Order: sequence, then structure tokens, then C-alpha cells
Amino acid sequence: FFPHTDPNASDSEIRKIADQIASYGFSVGSLVAPVWPGTVGDSAMGDDQCQKKFLSAVEMACRIARVFEDHGIRKYGVIRVDSAEFGVEKWRSDAKANTARIVDTFKKAANIAKDHGQRLAAEGEICWAGMHSWRDMLDVLEGVGMPEAFGFQADLAHTYLYLLGYNAPEHAMLGDHYTQEQFDQAYKSMTDQLRPWTIDFHVAQNDGHVHGAGSHDKTGKHCRADDPNGKLNIVECSGYWLKDAQARGIQHICWDGCMFPNKTLEDPHTWNTILATMLAVREAHGWNTSPSV
Repeated sequence: FFPHTDPNASDSEIRKIADQIASYGFSVGSLVAPVWPGTVGDSAMGDDQCQKKFLSAVEMACRIARVFEDHGIRKYGVIRVDSAEFGVEKWRSDAKANTARIVDTFKKAANIAKDHGQRLAAEGEICWAGMHSWRDMLDVLEGVGMPEAFGFQADLAHTYLYLLGYNAPEHAMLGDHYTQEQFDQAYKSMTDQLRPWTIDFHVAQNDGHVHGAGSHDKTGKHCRADDPNGKLNIVECSGYWLKDAQARGIQHICWDGCMFPNKTLEDPHTWNTILATMLAVREAHGWNTSPSV
């Protein structure tokens, strides 16, 4: 299957998309490379053929980014990637070798992005092999070692489950029950280690549960910004990630609500609440660039 935008679309077709976006007064920020099996790419942990497909997906995303930039609709943002290896069991069969393979693929992808004047950001989620815990994600980032071209995309919903060690109990920082003081200490510890690598940020909410669909392994469940079961103080938690954000090249923030049902997405109240929350994040943390969704 293809993502919403056909990565094989011609430059003129991409420019038409840019024209339509511009007609609403919007800009384009971060993009998503179609790295998953069944789209363009394949597992970053796979064999040479899989790696070739993964890198091809990154190349395609860089081309689309260039067309948007030449058009003028895009002036900032990253290209999102992940390891495209669903689940962690295969990775665990030889964690050291499999992490090394992911690092090798990401390094090659980062060099492609660098040659195109782009930066890649790996979105840390518990479902992606080698990226499924804060510690394993940090190992990958340090292994790639190219902060100018490859960094971390922090999502409030996904990184909350990093603390709980959902797919990596050995790296859990919190138990099922914890005090606010324990949460604050754990959150500071995690963000102190991942924040220096963070070059893109998703405002989000999580209720402590996971979500899975089809062949997609369970990952962080996104909730409405005003969900009464939400575990996060969104504005406060955002501050941990956004400290010195502009020094790391972050020029916008995003809301990630990709797991909402269509009925929720079509309700104006959903978006009014999201935008109000993002504005609160901006005001609390000295943000000067308008938020994007």
C-alpha cells in the first residue's frame, strides 16, 4: 500500500499538492519517509535487499522535501523514520548484531539525507525493534553518531511507555504505581539523556495503555488532549523536551493523534482543544513560531 502521498508522484504533481496546501495558508513541516515493508521500504534490520529498499524510501522522501522547499511551502522540519521492524522478538535473537545492522542502515540513510540538505529523526516507539526502549534508542543514536543529520523525534505518548518499560522491563524507570515525585525524577532522567538528540517533537497524550492495529505491534496509545484518563501534564512534560529546542534546530511543534477514529477527527472540538493545548505549550516554553498540526 502507498501512503497518502504517492512517493513516485512527479515533481509537478507534488507542486500541485503544495499549491493546495498554500491556498489554505498552511506550511509543510516534517515529512514521513515510507520505510515500511509493503510501501517502498523494508526492515532496517534486514538483508542487503531490505536495506536497499529502506534507503530508496529515504531518497524518495528527500526528493519530495526538495520540491516542497523549491516551491517555498516548506522551510523547516525533519524526515521521520523508524527501523521498520515490527516487534522485538526477532531483534532479541541477537540484539547486538541486529542493533549494529540498524545503525548501519541509519548511517547510510543519514548520509543520503545530509547530501540532500535534510535531517532524519527516528521516532521512538515501543513497537520498533532496536528503538523499543529509551536505552536501546540511545544506543542507536550514539551508534549512528551523526547529530547534524540524524536525531530523535520525541512523542509524549510513546516516550511515556519508555518509562514503564513495556517492551523492555529491564529498562523501566517506573512501576505500575508511582508518586508524582518518582515520575518527575524518572522523566528528568530519561529526557536528560534523549533531549540532546531530539530534533523534532510531538505534543500528545497517553492513558498508560497500548494500541495495535492489524500487523502493527502494540505501541503508545494516543488520547485526546483533554482525555480524563490521560497520564501526562502535557504542558509541563513538553518543557522537558523543549529546553533549548531552537538551539537544536527545532522550529515547530506537532500534534500526533494518528490513532483517533474518524468521528473524533471530524469533530471541531477535537481540534480546538488540540490547538489550545499547543498554544499553552508555546506560551509556557517561550515558543515564538506558530504550532503546526
